[in-house]
Parts: sequence; structure tokens; C-alpha cells
Amino acid sequence: MSNTNNTLKGKINTNTIIGLGLLTAIVVVMQFISMGLRFGTFSITLTLIPIVVGSALYGWGSGAWLGFVFGVTVLLTGDANLFLAVNIPGTIITVILKGTLAGAAAGFVYKLISKKNQIAAVIVSAVVAPVVNTGIFVLGSYVFFFDYLSGLAEGTNLFVFILVGLVGINFFIELGINLVLNPAILQIIRIGKKNFGGKNQIIKTK
Repeated sequence: MSNTNNTLKGKINTNTIIGLGLLTAIVVVMQFISMGLRFGTFSITLTLIPIVVGSALYGWGSGAWLGFVFGVTVLLTGDANLFLAVNIPGTIITVILKGTLAGAAAGFVYKLISKKNQIAAVIVSAVVAPVVNTGIFVLGSYVFFFDYLSGLAEGTNLFVFILVGLVGINFFIELGINLVLNPAILQIIRIGKKNFGGKNQIIKTK
């Protein structure tokens, strides 16, 4: 029975690596695709969908990893070039942190709520991811780019300028996409738990 247990655990670990590797690749590809979906200053982020899926399947640590990959890809695609020209360290910190925390938060929320209701857990985590992603961006804008953005705002309240001028429409589109695709996300999570060693998969022994 011990050997059977070890074999099953090894299979689940292998499936987890495969599943997380696949989601990592999807995050990179979707971020490059997102570059063509631009409203205003920044592109629309489709990448939060696989991040939510990964955080639900494999836990908050995996969600944080996928969010980190998302942040690195944003920097590589040039989507943050406007801010990189002003403050390189501030841009890197903000971009990496917002993706990483969005993935981690989605995983924490999913784990907390899924014990009672999986559908509610998916919905809330799909909302939390863009909220945290945008929230950290706004915070980073204040901390690292206050003077620069104040100049662009030309007397407009800076908070209002950031929300309306920089992230407003993008945030609502990203949130809407996550909610509209929520049934698909839920189905992907269910399939993933069955086939790719999800966090809640139970090891049964005879």
C-alpha cells in the first residue's frame, strides 16, 4: 500500500508540474496576444484568467508564480515602457508585485471559499484578481510616479486621473471578461483537478 501511495503521489506531482508548466506558457502567450487589445495607455489583460485557474488548481503559491510570470512578460513586451522611461526600479517593483499579489490573493480567496461553495469561490477569486492587480498599480503610481502623473493630470485630482485616465476602462473590461468567462473557468478547474493533479485531488488507496 505504501508503494501504491508513493506511485500515486509521484504521478500527481508530475501532473502538477505539467499543468503548471502549461499554464505558465499560456500566461506568456496570452500576454503577447493582449498587446493587440489596447484601450488608452495600456493593453487589456487577458492573462488573469489562467492565473485564476492556476491559483485554484495548485494553490496561492502557484498563483503567485503565474502572476510573477505575467509581470515579467509585461516588462518584456514593452507594455510598461511609458513608466520605465520615468522610473525603472519603481516600474519593475510595481509590475512584478501587482501580478504576483493578484495571483496569490486569488488563490487564498479560492481556498477559503471553496470549502463551502466552489462556484462562489471561482466568482470571487475572478473578481479579486483584477481588483488586486489594479489596486497595486494605483498604489505604485502614487509611490513611484506621483510627480510625473501630477504633471500629466494638469490640475485634475490625481486619484481620479489614474482611475479614469489610466486604468478605468481597462479594469472594467478585464473584470467583465473574468465574470463572463466564469462558467468556462469553473469547468477548466474541474477538469484540471481531475487530470492535472489539482490541490484538492484525493489520493485513494485500496
